[in-house]
Amino acid sequence: MKSVLVFCGSSTGNNLKLIEEVKLLARLLAENNIRLIYGGGNVGLMGIIASEMLANNGKVLGVIPEFLRFKETGDLPLTENVIVNSMHERKAYMCDQADYVITLPGGFGTMDEMFEMLTWLQLNLHAKPIGILNFEGFYNPLLLQLDQMLANGFLRSSNRELLIDAGNGSDLLTQLLATKLEPNDSWFRDRDLS
Repeated sequence: MKSVLVFCGSSTGNNLKLIEEVKLLARLLAENNIRLIYGGGNVGLMGIIASEMLANNGKVLGVIPEFLRFKETGDLPLTENVIVNSMHERKAYMCDQADYVITLPGGFGTMDEMFEMLTWLQLNLHAKPIGILNFEGFYNPLLLQLDQMLANGFLRSSNRELLIDAGNGSDLLTQLLATKLEPNDSWFRDRDLS
């Protein structure tokens, strides 16, 4: 069974159409027998995607740090629930368990998680395809910032291409499943050390 690690907000945001898109993504994962790995909470988009997966007989692994255990969890009957000691341990454990990574709209925590996964991919610590759900252009400013990093020599085109984006869950999942990454250490060999 393949697994997708989904990073998302502990808030729902204020776009009701996004909530429906997240539910659709959950149904697609369940229908394709793809396990959801997520932050273990029962709040915000986290709770929505996990609840929808469970409602569609999907497998769900929740990973939550001890200090958030009683703040973000509820009564979701997850397939598996893992309690870790820290936020860093949470990210590392989830990454180890996943085959793919999806980032939904979110805030600081979601950005931290996505960029750490991208950094690990750039450093050849994993070879898992990473995508963002750019629903209704939510991530357009971020994608422009990445292009600005590229134009100013802080990001290579090969690394800019590591982040897949699509406006809906179906297209994003299709692209991720079709992506095969090979370990690549060019970041270490070709960088300017002057």
